[in-house]
Amino acid sequence: MSHSMLTVAYLGAAILFVRSLGGLSKQETARRGNLAGVIGMVLALVATALHPEVHSYGIMIGAVIVGGGIGAALASRVAMTSMPELVAVLHSFVGLAAVLVGMSGYLAPLEKLAGAAWVVHLVETWIGVAIGAVTFTGSIIAWAKLRGTVFGYKFPTAPMLMPGRHLLNAAIALAIIGMVVPFVTGTMAGAVGVGLPLGLLIGMSVLAGLLGVHLVMAIGGADMPVVVSLLNSYSGWAAAAAGFLLSNDLLIVTGALVGSSGAILSIIMCEAMNRSIWNVVFGGFGAEGGAPVASASAAPQGEAKSRTVEDVADLAKNAKSVMIVPGYGMAVGRAQHHVHDFAQTLRKKGINVRYAIHPVAGRLPGHMNVLLAEAGVPYDIVLEMDEINDDCDCTDLVMVIGANDIVNPGNETDTSSPLYGMPVLQVWKSKAVVVLKRGKGTGYAQVENPLFFLDNSFMLYGDAKVSMEKLAAAVK
Repeated sequence: MSHSMLTVAYLGAAILFVRSLGGLSKQETARRGNLAGVIGMVLALVATALHPEVHSYGIMIGAVIVGGGIGAALASRVAMTSMPELVAVLHSFVGLAAVLVGMSGYLAPLEKLAGAAWVVHLVETWIGVAIGAVTFTGSIIAWAKLRGTVFGYKFPTAPMLMPGRHLLNAAIALAIIGMVVPFVTGTMAGAVGVGLPLGLLIGMSVLAGLLGVHLVMAIGGADMPVVVSLLNSYSGWAAAAAGFLLSNDLLIVTGALVGSSGAILSIIMCEAMNRSIWNVVFGGFGAEGGAPVASASAAPQGEAKSRTVEDVADLAKNAKSVMIVPGYGMAVGRAQHHVHDFAQTLRKKGINVRYAIHPVAGRLPGHMNVLLAEAGVPYDIVLEMDEINDDCDCTDLVMVIGANDIVNPGNETDTSSPLYGMPVLQVWKSKAVVVLKRGKGTGYAQVENPLFFLDNSFMLYGDAKVSMEKLAAAVK
């Protein structure tokens, strides 16, 4: 394939990637968006394999077969509840790839450079390795936090807040920036791939890796969905940096698309939580040591009132409008199909049933939307928080399935709560609220929820899948 044909193929793949992102922005077009992304990636792989400078296909074909086989095996086995963990692991692969490409590009550059072009190449190498190392280790820690138990060890999900952590982060960042000068000057002096410059590059990658560990270890609680999105952005910029090192236009464009879209999504999610991106990255949200947070003003008053399946079924059948708020508990219980069955039965009875989705429900952006789509829930009754929140006060029954922090009224009233200011679904304004939970514990952010003790709020304890299966049968 000629260079001109290669450019055309890369341009076509880039257009397909843009269309993929556009399609994924809406549930109705998500499947077409996914298909466009797959076609674009196949086109990119084929075009790269036919690159005029590729002369041996043995290692490339072997890598594609092995890597594709591992990816297919993991994707086919992963449960929807584990999807955030899988995404975090995939981000770590991108980061590691950027580090290896950077090292390779330094030790064996694709073309001979001199003067300003060589300086630019060295700086690109430094930046690419730094971003890749932060992404690699940060994603591994995010995976471990989301998984909870790693090789039998219970990994702490609460933030690890070391004394002087901000000074430590600043010192590492300054060291990474400062070391680039002797790295470039030493290499320009003729010490390519040996001695001090190579040692500086390896040492910097270790420091960047430590920075990634420390940054993510200090984040916990309700901020993990934002962290996953932010790491997605990091992986994109790491890929773009690798593209510069390899002089690959498509990799630059694709990395920039992923990096910018991930950053925009992170900012949107932070706005939905009334937080700044800097507060998420450096704030160390959560309770030290994992102890539940409960301020005096938000201390639970009274006892939570539990109801039976029959009681909840009667409430649902006598309601004119029902709102369903899914959360991570629905994902853990794999209850989405029974939830859909329950809702379909009510809709056949003429009851207006809709789903309310909070931007940070679950452990991954769009987590609940994917689960509901998997169960076959119609897109037109799945509404975002801003679209449906004003309807809470005219809703007869709200069913909260495995959610906690996103329906906490203390977020609006308790100034001492770490969740204060985070927009929530105002489910307490409805005539009745039923909360499905396994037990009486707090949510992922470990903050007490006064919703459970309100007069119009009732608890249905048990596994979400079992409870919804019984409810679906009871309303028929």
